[in-house]
Amino acid sequence: MRELLLADRRGVREIVMQSGLDGASILEDIVMLAQDRRISVREVGRSTFDALAHTESAQGVLAEAEPLPTVEVEELIAEPNPFLVMVDGLTDPHNLGAIFRSADAAGVTGIILPKHRSARISATVAKTSAGAIEHVPVATVAGVPAAIQVLQKHDVWVIGLDEAGTRSIFDLNLADQPLCLVLGAEGPGLSRLTRERCDELVSIPMQGAVASLNVSAAATVAMFDVARRRLGT
Repeated sequence: MRELLLADRRGVREIVMQSGLDGASILEDIVMLAQDRRISVREVGRSTFDALAHTESAQGVLAEAEPLPTVEVEELIAEPNPFLVMVDGLTDPHNLGAIFRSADAAGVTGIILPKHRSARISATVAKTSAGAIEHVPVATVAGVPAAIQVLQKHDVWVIGLDEAGTRSIFDLNLADQPLCLVLGAEGPGLSRLTRERCDELVSIPMQGAVASLNVSAAATVAMFDVARRRLGT
């Protein structure tokens, strides 16, 4: 909530707080930020609050705000040396929120989401991202394979992260160039057509007994390896 007020990417119309909350300092920060921006703060009872909330873990505070603004893929490509992430069929909102959080920390300049058969931006995604959805630009596309072709036409390397990849992400020599990491769905990974369209498939070397990582954990490893190379370390 505090991150939403600080980001100022979309108009917050009202803050709703559940009555009877403990006087934590973060709540005082939220009220002060809302007052600074002339946003009304309304206190309601538990039953009313639960009826308004779209998540089971709102923690007693919610905001009525404009939808998260999206951009066109071409706008993401126009950024200097773009570092993009695209998801292919990922359906768990907790994983998507975790990817947003890591993407912001790793310096990702934009995230591309398919309009269909994918997790959407939701209250759960927003909360899991710890506010990162307010800071990482988002583009939505009709289909991942077609979006890949658009990126390639603009000289963006498209790298699929997939356990079937024969090359290690740690050996990727393109990390300092315009690049888009494509992440697959929980379980099946990348779709067949997405695999075929990617410029290269890479994997994360696994040394333990577990065969693979959760998609958000794998995404974090890959994004920070790219970030490390871009920082020259």
